[in-house]
Amino acid sequence: MWIYEKKLEYPVRVSQPDVRMAKYLITQFGGPDGELGAAVRYLSQRYTMPINQAKGTLTDIGSEEFGHWEMIGTMVYKLLKDASVDEIKKAGLGGYYAEHARGVYPQSAGDVPFSAAAFAVKGDAVADLTENMAAEEKARATYETLLQLTDDACLKDSIKFLREREVVHFQRFGECLRLVQEYNNSKKCFATS
Repeated sequence: MWIYEKKLEYPVRVSQPDVRMAKYLITQFGGPDGELGAAVRYLSQRYTMPINQAKGTLTDIGSEEFGHWEMIGTMVYKLLKDASVDEIKKAGLGGYYAEHARGVYPQSAGDVPFSAAAFAVKGDAVADLTENMAAEEKARATYETLLQLTDDACLKDSIKFLREREVVHFQRFGECLRLVQEYNNSKKCFATS
């Protein structure tokens, strides 16, 4: 179903190691409002969508979220790659380093490992699409906060790209919600005598 292009959706550059920022960014890799949860949520919800356009949108955005997940992982890796163990310990990532070294592991910034409990699949198209719109807004808000936590212009560029994609996803889910509601309202029930 997928064709993997061996390049990132958008270039990821960092000016220098920044363990503190890696600690913050990890939340978008495996936290409750992060890219992994979004990808799995959307790809799971698509099965119960009543119209093909909604199924297609969920497949498209869910697939793109995996690309964003890869971008975040790349950012975290680059920010940790040349950091000393002392820098890692000073940033409060000593426990992370003990378990994962410089590997990129899905968890929140608060050290909570990724869990399927972080996303919702209700099986009701309106509820799921509304949940997705909220999820995209939460991710956008997280990116806004992350932008405030770094002075690295290169890193900010990649984060801004991801933030803008959240806005586009919110809009696309809004369009799908409208179409699903129109579909639901167009159903006619006729009693037979």
